[in-house]
Amino acid sequence: MRIAVVILNWNGKDLLERFLPTVIGFSENADLYVADNNSSDDSVAFVNANYPNIKVIQNTSNGGFAKGYNDALENIEADIFCLLNSDVAVSANWLSPITKAFNEMPEAAIIQPKILDLNKKNYFEYAGAAGGFIDQLGYPFCRGRIFQAIEEDHGQYNDIREIFWATGACMFIRREVFIQLEGFDEDYFAHQEEIDLCWRARNKGYKVFYVGHSQIYHLGGSTLSNMNPKKTYLNFRNSLFSITKNLPRRKAFLIIFKRLILDGIAAIRFVLQFKLDHFFAIIKAHLSFYWHFRKMYRKREKKNFVENYYATKSIVWSHFVNQIEFFSALVKD
Repeated sequence: MRIAVVILNWNGKDLLERFLPTVIGFSENADLYVADNNSSDDSVAFVNANYPNIKVIQNTSNGGFAKGYNDALENIEADIFCLLNSDVAVSANWLSPITKAFNEMPEAAIIQPKILDLNKKNYFEYAGAAGGFIDQLGYPFCRGRIFQAIEEDHGQYNDIREIFWATGACMFIRREVFIQLEGFDEDYFAHQEEIDLCWRARNKGYKVFYVGHSQIYHLGGSTLSNMNPKKTYLNFRNSLFSITKNLPRRKAFLIIFKRLILDGIAAIRFVLQFKLDHFFAIIKAHLSFYWHFRKMYRKREKKNFVENYYATKSIVWSHFVNQIEFFSALVKD
C-alpha cells in the first residue's frame, strides 16, 4: 500500500524547519511531498536545498486548505493520501497501525490517528483529539475535547472506533474516495471542510475511523488560534454550509432555523464577554451563509442521506448547562 504524506505549506519555513525531521525520520515507507500555496517566504528554496528527496508541488495561488490540497493531490499517485499539517511532530511507527487498518477494513475510507498536544503531551489536542463527532444541530466536538474542555490521555481511547469526521490536521484517505468526492469544497477556504468531506463520504456509504495505536503531536494555532475571530467566522459559516449540503431538505431548514437562534445567543454571549470581534464574526458568518445559500443548496446530494449522523442532540446544552466535559459522560463507547 503506497502512502503519500502531503504537507500543505504557506509561508511556513520555520515550521518546516522544525517539524520535517521527525516526518522524514519516521516515514521511511512513504512518499513525502510539500504542497506550497504560493508562499512569499523562502519555504520552497529551503526544502529544495535541505531535503532534495521531498517532492515540492508549487500551487499558483493561496487557495486555503481546501483548494491547496485539491490542486496538489491532482499531481500525486498513491493508494492513500495522508494530509498532514506542517506543525505536526509524528512518532515512531505512526504509519504501521494506519496501513494495517486500511488493509484489514476495506470499508474504511478515511482514518485519523490519536492527536496529542505538542506542548502538553499527556493531553489531547483541540483539533481532532481522538476522533470527531457532531450533534443534531451540526456543532462539532471530539472524543477528548468538548469545546475548550481538553481531556488528559490515560489510554482511554487506545482503540479503533468508527467516528463521524477525521481532522484535517492529520487525515488519511483512500485516493479513489477523494477523487470520487471531487475533493474538498473550495468555497469553505479553511476550517470544517474535512467535516463536510467526511459527511459526504458517509452519505455515499463509506466509513470513517479513528486508530488510537498511531499517535502524533500537534502544535496547533500556527495559522489561526482557537479564539481568532476569523476562525469563529469560518467555523460558524462553514458549519451551516455542511448542514445545507448534507441533510434532507426539511431537516436542514429546521436545523438552520434553530441555529439562527442558538448562534444569536452565542453572539450575545461574546458581547457580554466584551469580545466584540467574535460577535461581529458570527453576524458576518450568517450574512455570508445567506448570500451563498443558493450555491450551497445546488451542491446537495439528491438521495442517500445518513439519518444517524449525530452522537447527541445538543452538545451546547450538554456542556454549558449540564456541565459535561468528558466524552465518556456524553456518549457510551
